[in-house]
Amino acid sequence: MTAGWPLWLVGVVLAAMAGVIVVAGIRLTRVADTLAARTGLGDAVGGALLLGAVTSLPGIVTTATGSLGGDPGFGLANPIGGVALQTVWLAIADLVYRRANLEHSAASLQNILQALVLTALLAVPVIAYATPTLSIGWVHPMTVAIPVFYGYGLVLLKRVAADPMWQATRTGTTETEEDEDDGGELPVGSSRLWGELAALGLVVGVAGFFVGQTGLRFVALTGLPSDLTGFTLTTAITSLPELVVLITAVRMGALTLGVGNIIGGNVFDTLMIAVADVFYLDGPIYRDAGPSSLVLLGGTVLIITVLAGGLVVRERKGIGFEGIAIPAVWVGTVALAAVAG
Repeated sequence: MTAGWPLWLVGVVLAAMAGVIVVAGIRLTRVADTLAARTGLGDAVGGALLLGAVTSLPGIVTTATGSLGGDPGFGLANPIGGVALQTVWLAIADLVYRRANLEHSAASLQNILQALVLTALLAVPVIAYATPTLSIGWVHPMTVAIPVFYGYGLVLLKRVAADPMWQATRTGTTETEEDEDDGGELPVGSSRLWGELAALGLVVGVAGFFVGQTGLRFVALTGLPSDLTGFTLTTAITSLPELVVLITAVRMGALTLGVGNIIGGNVFDTLMIAVADVFYLDGPIYRDAGPSSLVLLGGTVLIITVLAGGLVVRERKGIGFEGIAIPAVWVGTVALAAVAG
């Protein structure tokens, strides 16, 4: 589709799709927040199921496009890069929310559990990397475990939300249920909101397709490593909804929703690793992705571990150690992957 496109046109299309994703993401914040309240899911679970799923659609389509295009590095780097970069967005949100450390104020057992589930899910492709010759058809058997573990993680999340066995210590800057109010629900019927959510999902999904197509063309024109391009450039564009939703939610005072969107979106993004393997038709994607993709995966696991530590330690002031360590680990991971590639 993009064959023959010059570099300037690729840049224009990428910028245009970024704009579409941002505009849709702003509306997604209010729609999903209202639906989370009406369905009784709560902000943390609502962030995982509603915002996490819908705002991940551009990345899903981009990942599938890259894998179908026969580029395993690009296909696998997009979901891994999405998890890493969207966590970096939390450091940016900490700069916006200056009242206290964001992880401190948005204390939530559900968010901590999601971080643990995410770490477990990211361990699955590491096992697949160590057993690259195993396959069921063209798909690695560990790929099947990803949605299974994800589903069980949601069961645990629901159980914790219904009957938490511990609660975070309340402080003067800890968000309460009253603080989570974003100024009122949207004055629209639920059926219309569900329709709008689906329509916005379609819009960002189409945008994700064009990001995938133009991303592959960008790799062909520039000669840059496809895995690093997927981990940085296209991921930065497809994860814009998460950034917009996070900053908007924080400014509205819905801190748990914002943090839950990032972590829940990251957990959902691990399903895209399975998508990458299924749509890569030449065999298990872990066999062909190369060592640099494993570096990207390891760095992402480290980033999530640092975030989980920040959620537990809950520094009161500033951006906290995690706000400094997470971007530093991301930059170091990119540098090491470039050397490994």
